[in-house]
Amino acid sequence: MPSYNLEILGLTLSFKTDAEPDRVEAARILVEERCKLLGSGGKALGKEKLLAFVALGLADDVLMSNQRLDDARARMVGLLKKIEE
Repeated sequence: MPSYNLEILGLTLSFKTDAEPDRVEAARILVEERCKLLGSGGKALGKEKLLAFVALGLADDVLMSNQRLDDARARMVGLLKKIEE
């Protein structure tokens, strides 16, 4: 399992994951972009608070994506039932 050392907001993170390097880099870039967006709001936030807000935003994105996926699956099941009739 490859190990990584990333720096986000001046914090060094060391971890191991089976994720591809491109995916790890894309995740790092996404977190940094979200940090910039939140950090540009005019209020000075500490690193920990900023990262917590980013984590909450990304968690909400995942929850919303899962909901849309569930809705799409339900529509597909309905369409398949109509096709079979």
